[in-house]
Amino acid sequence: MATTQEKTTPCCAPQNNNKVAATSSSSSAPPQQQSQQQQRPSVATFISAIDSPPKTASAKGITVMVRAQTSHPLDPLTAAEISVAVATVRAAGATPEVRDSMRFIEVDLVEPEKQVVALADAYFFPPFQPSLLPRTKGGPVIPTKLPPRKARLVVYNKRSNETSIWIVELREVHAATRGGHHRGKVVSSTVVPDVQPPMDAVEYAECEAVVKDFPPFREAMKKRGIEDMDLVMVDPWCAGYHSEVDAPSRRLAKPLIFCRTESDCPMENGYARPVDGIHVLVDMQNMVVLEFEDRKLVPLPPADPLRNYTSGETRGGVDRSDVKPLQIIQPEGPSFRVNGHFIEWQKWNFRIGFTPREGLVIHSVAYIDGSRGRRPVAHRLSFVEMVVPYGDPNDPHYRKNAFDAGEDGLGKNAHSLKKGCDCLGYIKYFDAHFTNFYGGVETIENCVCLHEEDHGILWKHQDWRTGLAEVRRSRRLTVSFICTVANYEYGFFWHFYQDGKIEAEIKLTGILSLGSLQPGETRKYGTTIAPGLYAPVHQHFFVARMDMAVDCKPGEAFNQVVEVNVKVEKPGDNNVHNNAFYAEEKLLKSELEAMRDCDPLSARHWIVSSY
Repeated sequence: MATTQEKTTPCCAPQNNNKVAATSSSSSAPPQQQSQQQQRPSVATFISAIDSPPKTASAKGITVMVRAQTSHPLDPLTAAEISVAVATVRAAGATPEVRDSMRFIEVDLVEPEKQVVALADAYFFPPFQPSLLPRTKGGPVIPTKLPPRKARLVVYNKRSNETSIWIVELREVHAATRGGHHRGKVVSSTVVPDVQPPMDAVEYAECEAVVKDFPPFREAMKKRGIEDMDLVMVDPWCAGYHSEVDAPSRRLAKPLIFCRTESDCPMENGYARPVDGIHVLVDMQNMVVLEFEDRKLVPLPPADPLRNYTSGETRGGVDRSDVKPLQIIQPEGPSFRVNGHFIEWQKWNFRIGFTPREGLVIHSVAYIDGSRGRRPVAHRLSFVEMVVPYGDPNDPHYRKNAFDAGEDGLGKNAHSLKKGCDCLGYIKYFDAHFTNFYGGVETIENCVCLHEEDHGILWKHQDWRTGLAEVRRSRRLTVSFICTVANYEYGFFWHFYQDGKIEAEIKLTGILSLGSLQPGETRKYGTTIAPGLYAPVHQHFFVARMDMAVDCKPGEAFNQVVEVNVKVEKPGDNNVHNNAFYAEEKLLKSELEAMRDCDPLSARHWIVSSY
């Protein structure tokens, strides 16, 4: 992921505020700094040199800070690093057949040990925080450079149907950017048995083409009055694991079928016309239809122009015209500062990361707490998985149990936010780089959005004796990205507040995954939303990974998790008026013991603290 220029989208701010100075992203330090880094005569001299980094002019908008060296150990892989990693793995293939059969599912950063991150933050990257390292009698030993970065690659061999994990050490990535030979080293290569990696967009497109060319499928669609295959939508879904027939030794998909009504409307909502009653099983390795059955003829829901999500004028209507303009402007620019992927805002500072599977990752979260200085809060925050189980036992909905992160990848399905007003105000965008199925590098421009938001009242009090009132507005810093997985959109937002709170928010939008109904039919396990159309009941569960580090340095393990439940005191000597209740704390001593359910009746919550 790479930083881009600071921008305001045209519909979000006046045009004269659209151009803002770019953040410095040079890959090498100024000559004076390089000389200081190379000599390093002593710890004292080194700290003296970096305690007063060179001042830079403040550009209009976002304050520019100078980078000290090259990529921070937690920075997402660059396009050049991904190219080197792919070339290194491909060159390590035993035969031409093996190399030609390699398909690249994921390439992401091997995140280094926390001590390496602490060393980088202490001596190699501003704002330079030597206090992060533990004190020793002889003083810290400062190396002249950080260890090489590493990449982790998930590779699928289409010929052998094997999945392997490769670790590549990235030595001289800059050579690739100058057209030279790659300089990577394979550290390890492991075949993982009995698994299937996430499916790729290339496979989805091939699967759709194979199904639409299958003669029995075309005949089944003809029975439903559909002869134009360009109107048909085939969404491959992972087969799931219902029996040994679905064992992961085979790469299988059971597609869902939908059909549009207009070939000249690119934004038509085809998901509003599901084609039910057809069973298809596809071998995704060899791209052949293994099973096909036209089980039941279910009429397609009737065409309805209101089902589309285009603007009102395209559907014979009008959009709302009674809303006056609402402008979000910051005449003096935003309050945050950006240095590469390092963010400073109010008392918060953290790093932004991004992976193909998780999408947005927040690293090294800390809070500047007055005289107490920098207080670590978390090493890493992200959403690692989500599961969407459907509650309708009828075919095909019983097998809809999507794991959208593991089966598709939240990051790889992220949007470019440059064309709309997904964010308002002054925006700092970050690009994201991924490998495609064949090992090429693709870039999602403006993939992550960083901006400030007004958040209403933070605190207010009025003295009834004097009539005087005090009020404080709340402002928050928001880091977000949005992804699409088939019919659904997911917006992931991390909010940082002025009162020391961090909030994770997920917004679900997009299109429901629907089913067809026979005339006069209703479903217990769903809601009828239009004639012949219903939405099966389903849920969304999100799995967050939070590596907390409350007031802990790297290598320390002083955090503990305490569960808090509200208890009602039994009537007796301690509760003579029968009104007593209290908060009871329980230390969770192991991960097994910490497997807990939510209990809103006891206001159950958890506290992570440093002891």
